[in-house]
Parts: sequence; structure tokens; C-alpha cells
Amino acid sequence: MEPERREVSVSPRMAQILKIFLEDPARLRYGYELMTATGLPSGTIYPILAFLEKQGWLQACREDIDPKAAGRPARRAFVLTADGYLQAMDRLNAIADSYRPPAPPTGRPTAIRPGGRV
Repeated sequence: MEPERREVSVSPRMAQILKIFLEDPARLRYGYELMTATGLPSGTIYPILAFLEKQGWLQACREDIDPKAAGRPARRAFVLTADGYLQAMDRLNAIADSYRPPAPPTGRPTAIRPGGRV
């Protein structure tokens, strides 16, 4: 089934998560790892991961373990897709550009005095 495609607006929380994926795009990431790295709760992390998976930016897989032998259920891991990598880089660069301060003014700087007067 082809993922649903639409323009994705990246929130600051989603940007935090994407930044971690972009640090090592081929590495599998687990929800708990993302929670620890970002400080975001599971109720924030997992809906974002599900959304990014639905958009085709992430691919999910299950850990290949024997739950009985491991004493726990298999975890879901996520990895960036090729398209997700390109989209994430594009969106995070756009966000960075929109918050980058302007170049310092040329010429003689003016001091602003208390009360907002020049």
C-alpha cells in the first residue's frame, strides 16, 4: 500500500525527533531511545512516529527476538526511508533558515537607550 502523501508541517517536537534520525540515517531507532534523547513523553513520540510512517518518511520493523527467551515482547524499531531523509533534511533546513538571525547591519550601529529611544 502506497503511503499517504501530503505536505508535512514540521513542529518543533517533530524536528527534535527528525534531528536524531538524521544523525545516523541508517540506524534503527526505538521509541524509548527517542524519549530519553528528547525528553518527550511516549504520548508525544509515538503519534509522531506513526504519522511519519504513514507519510512514508519512516519504515517500522519488529525486533527479531524470541519473546520468551528475552523475557519481553519484541520492540518496534524505526528507520528513515530515502524519501524521509530528503524530506527531513529539506524541512529542517527550511526551519533553520526561517529562524536564522539577519546579517548584522552595515554602517554605524545605533544604540538603543532604555525606554526604546535611539
